[in-house]
Amino acid sequence: MKIKVGLGVDFHQLVEGRDFWLGGVLVPHTKGALGHSDADVLLHAICDALLGAAALGDIGVHFPDTSQEFKNIDSKILLAKTYTLVTEKGYTISNVDATLCLQAPKIKPYVPQMVAAIATILNLSDEDVSIKATTTETLGFVGREEGVVAYATALLIKH
Repeated sequence: MKIKVGLGVDFHQLVEGRDFWLGGVLVPHTKGALGHSDADVLLHAICDALLGAAALGDIGVHFPDTSQEFKNIDSKILLAKTYTLVTEKGYTISNVDATLCLQAPKIKPYVPQMVAAIATILNLSDEDVSIKATTTETLGFVGREEGVVAYATALLIKH
């Protein structure tokens, strides 16, 4: 049995006039993340963690922001495609652990929906997906609500 760990991180600027997608859930807020796709920073970090653990490069290799195919795409589709890439290489996903860094809004009410969305796409139980959040205590671009950051780790198993 081979066990591999991957780490993913993603950053997106927050701007007025955009929807705020986090973990596959539309979160009400005055700002949303700016990006080529729906800019779901959490799902992008999870994609990178999975791809990294499987040594398949990063999200930009598979879903470049220069491609019209991925313009405004729902990041749940990117996560599903990532799942396929990882499982086709013979891996089973054991678990995903993620942390969001944002000053606002509070995401606790949305975490169960995010967990359910991610678990469904990755064929995991809700108990195998962990999502946490922290602020930066008003420090830096996150604290000024100029951006959002997500970190994710994933554990893959190959039998």
